[in-house]
Amino acid sequence: MKVNLAYGQGHLAIELPADRTTVISPTHTAGLHDERAAVLAALVQPIGCRPLREWIKPGDRVCIGFTDITRATPNDRIIPWLLQHLSHVPRENITLLNSLGTHRPNTVAELEKLLTPEVVRDYRVLNHEPENPAEMVAFGTTRDGTPALINRHLAEADVRIITGFIEPHFFAGFSGGPKGIMPGLAGLETVMSNHGEKNIGDPKSTFGVTTGNPIWEEMRDIALRVGPSFLLNVTLNEERQITGVFAGDLLLAHQTGFEFVRKSAMQRVKAPFEIVVTTNSGYPLDQNLYQGVKGMSAGARVLQPGGTLILACECREGVPARSPLDLLLRSAGSPEEILALLATPGFVRPEQWQAQIQALIQRRARVLLHSSLPEEIVRTAHLEPCPDIAGAVREQLARLGPEARVAVLPQGPLTIPYLA
Repeated sequence: MKVNLAYGQGHLAIELPADRTTVISPTHTAGLHDERAAVLAALVQPIGCRPLREWIKPGDRVCIGFTDITRATPNDRIIPWLLQHLSHVPRENITLLNSLGTHRPNTVAELEKLLTPEVVRDYRVLNHEPENPAEMVAFGTTRDGTPALINRHLAEADVRIITGFIEPHFFAGFSGGPKGIMPGLAGLETVMSNHGEKNIGDPKSTFGVTTGNPIWEEMRDIALRVGPSFLLNVTLNEERQITGVFAGDLLLAHQTGFEFVRKSAMQRVKAPFEIVVTTNSGYPLDQNLYQGVKGMSAGARVLQPGGTLILACECREGVPARSPLDLLLRSAGSPEEILALLATPGFVRPEQWQAQIQALIQRRARVLLHSSLPEEIVRTAHLEPCPDIAGAVREQLARLGPEARVAVLPQGPLTIPYLA
């Protein structure tokens, strides 16, 4: 059977034995007939709060948070529609703030691609600066006593609007909602505290779980301290069409949205598989290996202990090279050494959560990577290069015998497989 894996801005076609392969994908949800009308209607009839225009008084400063270049949010559609809805607000009173979290700043060209050149030309557009204390305001502390720092442009605004899209998230339960504020617009030390070794290792820090999830609950609590925020989140299908619009109260609208996602994303399977092939849902999420751990995590949920996990992740931007993740992977000789380092009191590194989750998966699985990265870079990241996915699967099936089975997640972390 032929399976098309989401890969880069296209697909990677592989041939697998039909009698031994199970394809696990989200239940298809059709795109909305009129996306713009749906967005505007949601702003007028929001979930759990007043219509957006009633939030804004003459002279109010409005701050709109939007997701960065690594996310699939259709900013180039929803942001212009949102600004049209706010046409009564003077442009000089509106700031668009890129919710980078700890990611790199986006270039002007990337911002124009995200928001349209017209929006970048006509409005104040800023990249979040997570390492600049002058750009932060403290809102208490995290659970371990670290200052809870949030971008001052958001904190000092009279009206806060948080945009984004909702998908399953490998340790925060679901993306969207409060995550647009924390970690999206939080200080680096705040994010590192929330994403620390203990929280990442908690069994409830996983796909589809919010209640009892220490990471998500702290994100929620810090986001609420900033004050009321109006949410505009959308859901998407595999063709990046908008399937639902969830606007209104930060928590109520988000919950309505993630329950909508749960119905299509959660896929039940009867037993674990000896081999799992997964992706990182293609571009933009598979731009680098830092994001690739999401696809690994989705596939690992239904992998037998000792099994083989194969990730297809283009990585056109590399690990990225010389990033905190790259330096951490290079500083350790093995996944076990990474876990030992992270468990050492006082040892903290930016982006360590990605390396920790990869190492935890490698404790119980062999992990191969199909990407555009040179083989030596893949091996430095403690992964095995896999130039031929179909060939690797055939080899493993032959070794394991006729009862062995393979699962494929063509859309990677857009699917939450779980064992019955």
